[in-house]
Amino acid sequence: MDIKPPFGRLLTAMITPFTKEGEIDWGGLEKIVEHLLAQGHDGIVVNGTTGEAPTTSDPEKIEIIKTVKSIVGNRGFVLAGAGNNETSHSIEQAKMAAKAGADALMVVTPYYNKPPQAGVIAHFKAMAEASDCNIVIYDIPGRTGTEIETETICKLAEHPKIVALKDAKGRPADTSWVIKRTGLPVYSGDDILNLPLLSVGAVGFVSVCGHTVGHRLRKMLDAWFAGNSKTALEIHQELLPVYTGTFRTQGAIMTKAALKMMGLPGGYTRLPLVDATEEQIIQLKKDLQAGGVAV
Repeated sequence: MDIKPPFGRLLTAMITPFTKEGEIDWGGLEKIVEHLLAQGHDGIVVNGTTGEAPTTSDPEKIEIIKTVKSIVGNRGFVLAGAGNNETSHSIEQAKMAAKAGADALMVVTPYYNKPPQAGVIAHFKAMAEASDCNIVIYDIPGRTGTEIETETICKLAEHPKIVALKDAKGRPADTSWVIKRTGLPVYSGDDILNLPLLSVGAVGFVSVCGHTVGHRLRKMLDAWFAGNSKTALEIHQELLPVYTGTFRTQGAIMTKAALKMMGLPGGYTRLPLVDATEEQIIQLKKDLQAGGVAV
């Protein structure tokens, strides 16, 4: 089975750098985009979990898309998170994101209200039909409280505008069946499972650790698809401390702290997230250094 990646193989869900006063740091945003492109990324995902999308307004989300798209140009894809726990508002977000220039939409399962699978199907179909943009399903039940069951994914994969799945379910066995039954391109949405999911047929990553080790994730992907599983495994094992350290607490918090260590404008978080403590920063530095990151 030769499944083509619709948006390249390496994407990162980008942070949104905020100033201490809580405003978006637009100059910092540009520097982060250029940093990611220089690391070998094929695309950037904005307005997602790591971008603290629940804390940004609709106008801010649109301006983020426009700004990132203007910087990236023809150097890569720009995917935009669109969707929340209310379908009509999600549809409006989809329309706005498409108009702002997003190449595709990444749509999370409606959260908090725990819809049945019939509601999940109806939601994703409504989002697929809301704009001209194709849809990447984002399955992350640990955050949303609702998984997208295998049968549901298989049904949704029949829709011509649902073109990929970001898998952060943490169950490679389920992912294996989805890939076998549908041929839907799957992107790993859990960094520590990047290599395991490649082994069952994933086409690439939507990473968080791509902020800090994007060039090495690129090497892992290149090695794997060149048939060099030994090198891919070596890189995976070298990066284990980075994966673990980045998620000792919430990923955006630790990623922003890591970027600051690297001399990049990670910025501050918005409540309800809080910035990393001194103790957390000390541990993160140890984790990054153990994983070969110069900080």
